[in-house]
Amino acid sequence: MHPIDWTILLGTLTFIVGYGIWRTQRTDTVDGYLRGDNADRWWAVTLSVMATQASAITFLSTPGQGFLEGLGFVQFYFGLPLAMVVIAWVFIPLYYKWNVYTAYEFIGKRFDDRTRLLTAILFLIQRGLSTGLTIYAPSIVLSKVLHWPLGWTCVFIGGLVILYTTTGGAKAVGVTHKQQMAVMFGGLFVAFGLLVQQIGHHASFSESLSLAAAMGKMKMVDTTWDPAAKYTLWSGLIGGFFLQLSYFGTDQSQVQRYLTGQTVRQARVGLLTNGLLKIPMQFFILLIGVLVFVFYLFNAAPVHWNEANRALLTPTAGMAATPWADPVRTVEADHQKATAAIATQARALVQAQRGTDAGAIAAARTELAATLQHDDSLRGSYRALVKAHASGAEPNDKDYIFITWVMDHLPVGIIGLLLAMIFCAGMGSTSSQLSALATTAVVDIFRRKRTDAGQVAATKWATVAFGVLALAFAAIFPLFDNLIQAVNILGSLFYGTILGIFLVAFFLKHVQGTAVLIAALVSQAVILYLYFADVEVAFLWYNLIAPAIVLALALLLQPFLRSPPPSTVVP
Repeated sequence: MHPIDWTILLGTLTFIVGYGIWRTQRTDTVDGYLRGDNADRWWAVTLSVMATQASAITFLSTPGQGFLEGLGFVQFYFGLPLAMVVIAWVFIPLYYKWNVYTAYEFIGKRFDDRTRLLTAILFLIQRGLSTGLTIYAPSIVLSKVLHWPLGWTCVFIGGLVILYTTTGGAKAVGVTHKQQMAVMFGGLFVAFGLLVQQIGHHASFSESLSLAAAMGKMKMVDTTWDPAAKYTLWSGLIGGFFLQLSYFGTDQSQVQRYLTGQTVRQARVGLLTNGLLKIPMQFFILLIGVLVFVFYLFNAAPVHWNEANRALLTPTAGMAATPWADPVRTVEADHQKATAAIATQARALVQAQRGTDAGAIAAARTELAATLQHDDSLRGSYRALVKAHASGAEPNDKDYIFITWVMDHLPVGIIGLLLAMIFCAGMGSTSSQLSALATTAVVDIFRRKRTDAGQVAATKWATVAFGVLALAFAAIFPLFDNLIQAVNILGSLFYGTILGIFLVAFFLKHVQGTAVLIAALVSQAVILYLYFADVEVAFLWYNLIAPAIVLALALLLQPFLRSPPPSTVVP
């Protein structure tokens, strides 16, 4: 990488970490460290909420999703705007009324300490795992660029986040989110503009979209009712609604972001603005992935996107006698032929689409699709060789697609900006999660009477502890095919049960702690069974099934059970 790129990348990281520490080093009150002194206006709330959700996974994995499967993943977010409305008018007023530091503190006031403890533990399990994922994702990039061991790379990026998050808590998170979002938006627009310019040598922007549509990449809505289909209109509107309702309404990493708002109105407007911007943002990132697909129709693509894996298998003079040398050479040679054919056929399809002969367009489209399918089989063969002969290597390479284009085809300076974008996303999301984990552990799990200084000190130590734990969790995530799916699966395993508890708290006023506790335990057991027994139900539907079980079972059990009184009666 060029020194200019290093300067941009390291300068950006150093500025954000240093600025966060400088601005918040004197944060020594509980309100400041856990809730940012309620100093944020609506636009700051919006940026902070978006930065928390837009992790490095968003910029590594989502373009890969667009490259491979097109725009269909955007359906996952169709239920988000409605979820924002419900949270803004139901959840936020109660959180502010009861002046809580965590969402689970509210559950303790509504039900009892047992239910509060269960809800907090479910959050800590789910968010602890996913925090490891947000550290692992940007570490892929840095290890690729620097050729560092992945484990040490995770320690490097995780250490930077732990440093400024421990210093200033929630206030440091909010302060740094503004700079991080500026870098992220700048990187996205630059990437889009350069892609359009590069493809423009072969096809106009509208022709690029037509070419992508011909290959099935522009289909955004699937109206089928197949429960096994991952992303459909209905799973997005219904399952996605409940997932987003749970994530934004009950996940402390998000709740803490809008609890920093000056007033209920500022928090509401900030969250609703996020609801308006999120779908266009995800569509834009997926579109970048689709354009990367179009770019590689005209330009040679590697047979395997993970350069480190290719280096392990690349035949050299000393590898002549290895059992995999000849198969590797054969697959690479066949891929080169397929790549040349794809470029020729893509140009032919563009020319056909400029005319009016439907038969010629159909023939060119069929020919290109067949060659792409053949090339996909070659890529599968190469992944099988990686799995069989590259000891310890992870054959899944989907999350390397976007970064390969960045490193191989962008000019000096822009590479540094795009890498900074990815790291800013990873740091912003991880810092929110570490702050939320530490706050929940101290406020809801290890509850003691402490002075302000003692509470802040305990939360700082908890932040460090969860940072170390997240680094340990990061080691398991190469097992997943796609990082963006991994984080959504993790959320779907636990969010539904948590949401069910909150829905009972808000809407079933006569149901008390024992009934909802038993219902929640049953719900969580059912969801884990559905997942690990590999029942053919797409994971988004877990977010509907789980709260339905909690609501129905709690209603059935309440007449037969007595609960200890809650610490506070919620009107």
